[in-house]
Amino acid sequence: VQFVASGGGSVQSGGSLRLSCTSSGYSLNYLTIGWLRQAPYKEREVVSCINSSDGSKIYGDSVKGRFTISRDPAKNTVYLEMNNLTPDDAAVYYCARWGPYCSPTPPSADSWGQGTQVTVSS
Repeated sequence: VQFVASGGGSVQSGGSLRLSCTSSGYSLNYLTIGWLRQAPYKEREVVSCINSSDGSKIYGDSVKGRFTISRDPAKNTVYLEMNNLTPDDAAVYYCARWGPYCSPTPPSADSWGQGTQVTVSS
């Protein structure tokens, strides 16, 4: 399954972005999909994930209350709404498949899609 992440960009601190994850030729609606991020010289971090079984979600501690993950089955897309961004949120964001359930552990790299860069200026 090939995932394509989009929606990254440059914003000022306090700004918002919405990332999208989609796949061509494969339905995401039955997959457990999430987001992780990688910044230079920082640990890879699980940002959020949504379970295919019941729609339950998990969030990393650093984004709770600011980020929201959602799924639009009609558009075969998983979104990550990011609000009140800070420079600590700057990273390359990847959407990925967990299987079968969300966990705080990142999936292997062969489950990731291409990344989208998020830059936050102070």
